Amino acid sequence: MPLALLALAVVAFAIGTTEFATMGLLPQIADGIGVSVPHAGNLVSAYALGVVVGAPLLTGIGARMPHKRLLLLLSGLFVVGNAASALAPDFGLLFAARFLAGLPHGALFGVGAVVASRLVAPGRAARAVSRVFLGLTVANIVGVPASTALGQQLGWRSAYWAVTVIGLVALVMLACFVPHQPRGRQSGIRSELRAMGNRQVAIGMAVAVVGFGGFFAVYSYLVPMLTNLTRMSDSSTTLVLALYGVGMTLGTLIAGPLTDRALRPTLYAGLTLLAAALVTFYFTVHSVVPALVTITVIGAMGSLITTPVQMLLMAKAKNAPTMAAASNHSAFNLANAGGAWIGGLVISAGWGWAAPSLVGAALALAGLGLAVTGGLMDRGSRPSEVIMEGPAVADQETRTAT
Repeated sequence: MPLALLALAVVAFAIGTTEFATMGLLPQIADGIGVSVPHAGNLVSAYALGVVVGAPLLTGIGARMPHKRLLLLLSGLFVVGNAASALAPDFGLLFAARFLAGLPHGALFGVGAVVASRLVAPGRAARAVSRVFLGLTVANIVGVPASTALGQQLGWRSAYWAVTVIGLVALVMLACFVPHQPRGRQSGIRSELRAMGNRQVAIGMAVAVVGFGGFFAVYSYLVPMLTNLTRMSDSSTTLVLALYGVGMTLGTLIAGPLTDRALRPTLYAGLTLLAAALVTFYFTVHSVVPALVTITVIGAMGSLITTPVQMLLMAKAKNAPTMAAASNHSAFNLANAGGAWIGGLVISAGWGWAAPSLVGAALALAGLGLAVTGGLMDRGSRPSEVIMEGPAVADQETRTAT
C-alpha cells in the first residue's frame, strides 16, 4: 500500500512539475521558437484547456476499464505529450503538444484519488488521497524550481525531457505496485454521467471554481506583488514560490486527518481561514517577514480546501465517483483562469497591486457561502457514501461524508 501511494504521488509530482514549469520558462521558450513572451503565454492556456476537456472525456471513455489499466494508459499519454513538447519545432506543434500533455491531468488525479481511497480502511480514505496530492505540492518546492533552473541552463526542451523521464518512472512504479481493482457492475459512462447530475456534486464543483479562484487571484500575481510592493528582487521570488509550496505541503498533510474526522467543517474552516489570510496579506505585503509568513499561511489554507472538496465529490457521486473526482481538477483549472482574470481586472482598473488579495478574499467567502448552502441542503439526508466497487472490496464499510 505505501508503495502504491508513492507511485501515485510520483505521478502527481510529474503533473505538478510540467504544469507550472512552463510559466518559469516563458522567456526561453519564446526566444527558442521565435514568438513574443505574451504569445508564448498561450501555452499555459493550452495545457489548462487540455485539463478541462480531458478530465470528463477520458474518464468517460475509460468508464468500464479497470482502474490500473486506465492509470497506465493515461500515464503513457502524459509521457507522449511531454516528449512531443520537447520535440516540437514551432509554436503550433508546441501548442498542440501542451494540449495533449494536459488531457490526462484531471483523469489521472481523479482515478488516482479513487484508487488511493480504496487502498486503505474507509476511515483513512482522505489521508490516502492527501498523500497523493503531496506529490503536487512537493513539485512546487522541488520540481518546478529544479526544472526551471534546468531549462535556463540547458535549454527549455530539457525541462520537458526531465518531466518525460519522471513520467516513465511513475509508469513503471504504477505497473509494479498498484494492485488490480476491478470495476463494479454499475460502472459505465451512464452511471458516471448520472452521478455528475447530483445536486451536491454541482455545488461541490462550484465551491472549487469560486472558492479556489480566490487562491489563484493572488498566486497568479504573486511575483509582481512582491517586486512592486514588498520590494524583493527578482532572484528572491523563486525562493518565495518554494515557500508557498511549503505552506501547501503543510496544508495537505493536515487536510487528510481532518477530513477523515469531519469533512464539511474542514472545508468551512479552510475557506474561512483562506479569506482571512488573503485580507491579512493586503496589509502585510509591504513588509518582507510578515509577507512571507502570510504567504505560507495562504498556501496552507489553499491546500486545506482541496482534499475535502475531492472527498465530498467522491462521496456524493456514490457508486460512480471517478468522473466527479476527475472533473474536480477541471474545476480547479477554471478557478485558475477565473481567479487570474478577475485579479488582472482590478489591477488594470487602477486599484493597485495589492487589490487581488481583497478580490481573492471575496471569492473565498463566496465559496464558503456555496459550501454552507450545500451543507444546509444536505441536512436530514442519509450519510453520503463512497461505494466500493468490485468483489475485492465489496464487504468494506462505507465512509461517512456529512
